[in-house]
Amino acid sequence: MNRPPVVSEQDWQAAREALLVKEKELTRALDRLAAERRRLPMVRLRTGYEFTAPDGARVSLAGLFDGNRQLVVYHHMLAPGQDWVCGGCGTFTDNLADGSQAHLSARDTRLILMSPAPQSQIEPVRQRFGWTVPWYSAYGNDFYADLGLGDGFGLSVLLRDGEEVFRTYYTAGRGVDRLRLDFNLLDLTPYGRQEEWEDSPAGWPQDPTMSWLHLRDEYA
Repeated sequence: MNRPPVVSEQDWQAAREALLVKEKELTRALDRLAAERRRLPMVRLRTGYEFTAPDGARVSLAGLFDGNRQLVVYHHMLAPGQDWVCGGCGTFTDNLADGSQAHLSARDTRLILMSPAPQSQIEPVRQRFGWTVPWYSAYGNDFYADLGLGDGFGLSVLLRDGEEVFRTYYTAGRGVDRLRLDFNLLDLTPYGRQEEWEDSPAGWPQDPTMSWLHLRDEYA
């Protein structure tokens, strides 16, 4: 098996401390980026949208916040008529811990899922995996079209001030990727995610990007 060099404890500690300097530089850079993100300009959204809650109730845009000031929306890729579950979205949702809602609520923030598919499509998927994050349907309104969300996945951040709602942030692709616990843990390991795009030593295991990733009830 190809593996990293085996060295003395002293040499390992020296290499670890050298890497720690770079990790701290990255942490400070991320802090600066977060500070810029908090200062992004906002867009006021129109509030005439109606969404369907998991229990079938009709909810306004402001109602999605459930009394909180901030809302994080993961746009789960499930379109009307779609008869398959997106592996990326499914595995991302697996990474959302049940307890996170309580901690977010302590900072006046709520996390939800949203899809353009109707609840009749959403509910079987939610039941299949036992997800508890509230999953709303935007079926029948223009919310996705107005925000240019398309049919893909992404993550939006909204701010509520009374009945006014503002769009403050959006990310997709690797911006969502970095929020996953599984990927972040794998990034700490010697072999990483074992995907061909990674810069790894010759001979280390690597597969096509995300080819190894499956819905959790579809692993052999």
